Amino acid sequence: MERLTLLALTVTLISAVFAAKSPYQAVLQHSRIRGRLQGPNVCAMQKIQGTDKKYFTNCKQWYHRKICGKPTTIAYECCPGYEKVVGEKGCPAALPLLNIYNTLGVVGATTTKMYSERAKLQEEIEGPGSFTFFAPSNEAWAALPTEILDALVSNVNIELLNALHYHMVNKRLTSDDLKHGSSFPSMYQDFDVHIHHYSNGIVTVNCARLVKTDQHATNGIVHVVDRVITAITNNVNAFLETEDELQSLQTAIAAAGLTSMLENEGSYTIFAPTNEAFKKIPQEMLDRILGDPVALKDLLNYHIVKNLHCAESIVAGVPLETLQGTVLEVGCDGNDMTLNGKAIVTEKDKLGTNGVVHYISELLVPDSAKTLKELAEGTPQVSTSIKLFMDAGLGAHLTGSETVTLIAPQNDAFKGSATLTPSLRKALRNHILKNKFSSKSLYHGQELETLGGNKLRVFVYRNNLCIENACIAAHDKDGRYGTMFTVDKILAPPMGTVMDVLKADSRFSILVDNVQKAGLTELLNKEGPYTIFAPTNDAFRAMPPADLNKLTRDPRELTKVLKYHIGEQFLVSGGVTSHTRVKPLLGEKLELGVRNSTMYVNRVPVVDGDMMATNGVVHAVGSIIKPLPPKTVSDQADSSSTRRTSAVKAGPQLMKNEDLFQKVLNSRSSRTMTRVQ
Repeated sequence: MERLTLLALTVTLISAVFAAKSPYQAVLQHSRIRGRLQGPNVCAMQKIQGTDKKYFTNCKQWYHRKICGKPTTIAYECCPGYEKVVGEKGCPAALPLLNIYNTLGVVGATTTKMYSERAKLQEEIEGPGSFTFFAPSNEAWAALPTEILDALVSNVNIELLNALHYHMVNKRLTSDDLKHGSSFPSMYQDFDVHIHHYSNGIVTVNCARLVKTDQHATNGIVHVVDRVITAITNNVNAFLETEDELQSLQTAIAAAGLTSMLENEGSYTIFAPTNEAFKKIPQEMLDRILGDPVALKDLLNYHIVKNLHCAESIVAGVPLETLQGTVLEVGCDGNDMTLNGKAIVTEKDKLGTNGVVHYISELLVPDSAKTLKELAEGTPQVSTSIKLFMDAGLGAHLTGSETVTLIAPQNDAFKGSATLTPSLRKALRNHILKNKFSSKSLYHGQELETLGGNKLRVFVYRNNLCIENACIAAHDKDGRYGTMFTVDKILAPPMGTVMDVLKADSRFSILVDNVQKAGLTELLNKEGPYTIFAPTNDAFRAMPPADLNKLTRDPRELTKVLKYHIGEQFLVSGGVTSHTRVKPLLGEKLELGVRNSTMYVNRVPVVDGDMMATNGVVHAVGSIIKPLPPKTVSDQADSSSTRRTSAVKAGPQLMKNEDLFQKVLNSRSSRTMTRVQ
């Protein structure tokens, strides 16, 4: 016990230590753990194949072996601050503590070291002080356009000195000091550098990623970054106003009254659609949105994420909440930044004082700015439905400002036939509800009024939410004025009582006759609710004639058999899962299940389901249902034995009735049973 207590205490302390670390330090610690078998102070790195990009590995990346969807290879390097010793394992030696100028050479930022000398900065970073130098890597300098680099190194080196001073802060800042959202005055006219320290361990300064961190020097600290950074003086709104490519966006922002928000303090990510992106939207749709202040504001807010996310912070798909209230799936595919799985980001990391702008080549239209017709047209699963609704002359309800709810059957519900018959035209009016509903607000027993004048009932099951026989098959789509529910079947409003349904279908003529003989007609016309597993004429004809005659001539036994087919609840097929049980009016519970999209009751398949009635639902079966044999598993057998014992204690008359019922139900020959099933 003492050992267990000590172990628990140790685990708690370790957890507390990890919890106290910054995200970068936590990832670094994980990399140390992964590299410990290689020797002391070795860190595991993941390198994206075919590139020079390397990352300290977190747990998820380690097991997936992918970054931005690209495979990685594992490399082992000395952790920050350590170096190898010839003949010894790992990286046992601490790096010599040198001034910043010489440290630049040690960490491989030799181009920055060279430009520091050229700009007359060497003396400053060799001398006394306590500086932080965000030093661009050699690759960062090489990536600069030639004209920009030429401008920096000309003009008697003053521009180069200014640029290098902007990479410096006049105090020592370790990675733990680089808090998310913090900013520090640089040594170039006190213009701020902006820090973002993400939960995945990525740290950026002005959206440049720190690739070698916490390289200590005698007079400060060096962090190597993957790009040359430039001074930021404008907010994001001022930036947008200067970009000709974003003129349409800026006009829309002004019309929606969002200008002041983007001028004030904040931390935003704007996925900015270009002028060409606006032109890709159908003009009628674009004009409607631009003329609707609510839809326009939703459209623009859908392009604005609540927090600032530099491109380098994204190493895998992540849902980010927008100001509009829904999420964008922001990810990456190699060097491409993606939105909702599409590589539509054309320019990245245009930084302002209160946010970052990424250019995109497509306009993102949220559901909340769409009409019902536009919602349906953007949902391939209901393409057949929307065509039929329009052909049926119901388009005005789906394109205007009327508040309705569209119940759209999936394409499979039409079973390959999409002909607009008079009956289907009438049925489609019952697929549009008066008023706008959310599936989350629906409740069991609720009635919903349709444009066709019918009342539809709501049924809430553990596994499904159904409106009459049709169950909701996808999340709601909440449009500008209406909501769309995608359902798995064409709706079938109730057509009279259960008895009316049976009488109206010639397949049940023998059953109707037997119901009348058994005196159950009045029962099946009552309020219910009932679930009827209705044997078809073929089910009765499959019985041996002598047994059928014997059953139909004995009203008492006929009543018992029929009551075993009547459940005391309302259960459509969408509410059935494995081992669903229904209590019949007589006898033990019926066992229901679903296999290969077919519902079974006591192993008898339902040949036609969900015939809706005002007081219940009818499911047609091709065989007379009989009780299942006793369970063979020991504990279930014990349970069955207990039930039989209870029956004996209840009295000999009950046992006599059950034996007779069992005899009648078992009267079919095994050959007939096999043929029907």
